Amino acid sequence: MGFCLNLRISPVSAPAVTALWDQVAMLEEQPSMRPLGYPPHLTFAIYDSDIVSDEVRVRALDRAAAGQPELRLSFNRIGLFTGPSLVVWADPEPKDALRRMHRAIHSVIEPALCRPHYRPGAWVPHCTLGTAVPVERQDAAMDFGRNFRGGLEATFDVVDCVTFPPLRIAREKRLLPPP
Repeated sequence: MGFCLNLRISPVSAPAVTALWDQVAMLEEQPSMRPLGYPPHLTFAIYDSDIVSDEVRVRALDRAAAGQPELRLSFNRIGLFTGPSLVVWADPEPKDALRRMHRAIHSVIEPALCRPHYRPGAWVPHCTLGTAVPVERQDAAMDFGRNFRGGLEATFDVVDCVTFPPLRIAREKRLLPPP
């Protein structure tokens, strides 16, 4: 069983991002995000085994959340990761706190245990909007990105540890209220 460490959106902010999920789902053969049954988020790290103890996972969550107030992030650009299928994502700003939280997690859990794209030096902060856009729909996905007007703002207020499969929130740490 694997697990991931995420920054989760607040329930009040979630509808703005799930609306983008629905738009991207129209490019997919099958929607990829709503079926997860988990809210919009930014993933800091993914581990494909349970080699990391619960105690270490909790320590990583605590370190990532230490002194961190809720984050108000803006999304003004859409990006694509290529592969067997395209991943469409929203680019968060500002990134300083995200990078600090990412470093904090990897200071506790050995980076080599993490999937390569989520390791220090490789990780790109992003909020996934869809993971299964066929490559033949790349032009439509690029048009979606070009037509995105931005201005979307959302609050992210929880760092959590999710085990899979199936997705289950194993632990969570609420960020501090805004100053």
